[in-house]
Amino acid sequence: MSFYDEILVATEDARAEFLAIPAIARGMRGDIPLPAYVAFLTEAYHHVKHTVPLLMACGAALPERLEWLRQAMGHYIEEEMGHQEWILNDIRACGGNAEMVRSGRPGPATEIMVAYAYDTVHRDNPAGFLGMVFVLEGTSIRLACQAAQAIQSSLNLPERAFSYLNSHGSLDIGHMEFYSSLVNRLDDAADQRAILHKAAMFYRLYGDIFRGLPLG
Repeated sequence: MSFYDEILVATEDARAEFLAIPAIARGMRGDIPLPAYVAFLTEAYHHVKHTVPLLMACGAALPERLEWLRQAMGHYIEEEMGHQEWILNDIRACGGNAEMVRSGRPGPATEIMVAYAYDTVHRDNPAGFLGMVFVLEGTSIRLACQAAQAIQSSLNLPERAFSYLNSHGSLDIGHMEFYSSLVNRLDDAADQRAILHKAAMFYRLYGDIFRGLPLG
């Protein structure tokens, strides 16, 4: 069994618990009010804007033995540049105040998840950051496009209000193929344990963001 397959098996329960969150299940059916979708985009902005800084920090913190992984971080950085601006454009298309979101603060769950990501890179094992990548990008593949179509139909919003979800649903398929090729090269047991632990933790932390959405 490849290490990527080990991650899938080890996180099966955490993934099932995540998918059972009411906001996730309702979003897949398009059964959420507009304020909930805008709240989702707001929290997405406040964690997505940290993606590139986190990738840079992770690359800098990796040990020399993982130089090949440091170089791979550069690929991710190029792919992720500017995605937070897509989210602000989506908020505008929903009638929301994008500049207020830009200058505002995230909710507690988002702030804690971002802080934990930085803690993983700077205090723990920077390779463990790949646990967060697994959760966020794997979730996008499974949910983003389907949820975007359902919510757009339900709320009668323009397609330009879903650039973030639609783009990530398609982009992250290629990302996860690249991701699996990376983690399958990792042969250090401590690195592997860190990724497994962080993946389980990020399912919980990312899930808390959805648990806090205003479903009305």
